[in-house]
Amino acid sequence: MQVTVEKAFINKKSRVWIVLMTIGGLLAGGVAYRNASANLEKISGLKVRLERPLSEFPININDWRGEDVPIPVNVQKVAGADDFLSRMYVNERSRIQTGLYVAYTASPRTMLGHRPQVCYPASGWVHDGTENAEIITQAGRSIPCLLHRFHRPGPGNEDRYVLNYYIVNGQLTNDEKVFSGISWRTPNITGQVAKYVAQIQISSNGENSVRQAAREMSDLLLDYFRDETTAAEK
Repeated sequence: MQVTVEKAFINKKSRVWIVLMTIGGLLAGGVAYRNASANLEKISGLKVRLERPLSEFPININDWRGEDVPIPVNVQKVAGADDFLSRMYVNERSRIQTGLYVAYTASPRTMLGHRPQVCYPASGWVHDGTENAEIITQAGRSIPCLLHRFHRPGPGNEDRYVLNYYIVNGQLTNDEKVFSGISWRTPNITGQVAKYVAQIQISSNGENSVRQAAREMSDLLLDYFRDETTAAEK
């Protein structure tokens, strides 16, 4: 794997822009799907909350220092998440930076229209390819991921790498087909906390950045999402 040499510490405005581009395509990528499922949303009208809100995710992790990046209300409505996290992290030692976006929903059908392969091109990025990847966390856990590569045409030819994976009822996967069946498209009227999909996206201008952030942050993230067994114990 070729290690990309990261640029020096960038200013606050540039860092905020990177994260906003990660989720900015939600509007273009999700409007049609949200309109089609509007009637079904009225049936449930329910948001299922995590026991620990994602806003409690650590702002400082090892050498990483985080800063929340607000998501516009209209984008939040289109995304349809029950909880989300949007944050920029800068590593004080290496000066690399990554954007972290996490979306959780107990109505998994709302997640189907929001993929990097859809959202980034909708925001002007060119999709250069997607490959399967594996991350081994600091605790030794293996996570199957998708590694997407994009570039923005124009001066400087900006690159963007996006590493993403899903947590479905506590199980790790990089395959959307796992939660695309008919049984997942019914409203979660009973408010089951173990019937959910969470999407994790880690973005940066270098492949090494997203891999390093995923290794150091994923164990902490997984603690927020329970499986059916642990939910039954409560």
